[in-house]
Amino acid sequence: MTLAIGQPVPDFTAPATGDTTITLSELKGRQVVVYFYPKASTPGCTTEGGDFRDRKADFEAVNTVVLGVSRDGIRAQENFKAKQGFNFTLISDKDETVCRLFDVIKLKKLYGKEHLGIERSTFLIDAEGKLAREWRGVKVKGHADEVLQAAQTLHAGG
Repeated sequence: MTLAIGQPVPDFTAPATGDTTITLSELKGRQVVVYFYPKASTPGCTTEGGDFRDRKADFEAVNTVVLGVSRDGIRAQENFKAKQGFNFTLISDKDETVCRLFDVIKLKKLYGKEHLGIERSTFLIDAEGKLAREWRGVKVKGHADEVLQAAQTLHAGG
């Protein structure tokens, strides 16, 4: 299944940090940023998470929740969140249910070997639960600012 801009994002429920469970439909009425990263506590993922962390107040000002998702287990997610002082929820998607819903599992090459992994991607869901924007194959530098601008524009009705 491929998500399309303007179409409703199918509901999902997943285990998250803080001994919680995130259900997308329970966030209706707020904009939601769902960003996928390959692995907790790696340099690029740490930088990206820090960029979202540092802009949390700006996202909240436009009624937007940020959720980070990777295939790491809940303990790894909790440690990553605590060590980096992340002020948003991280989802543990060990069974790849959420990853597959957003079609972010891709064949990647590392040191000449191929493996399936998460393609760094971000999705902005509007307050009605519809996909508003998507970014695939994300480069970390400047990305959180770009997502924030899109969230601000969407919130302003643009």
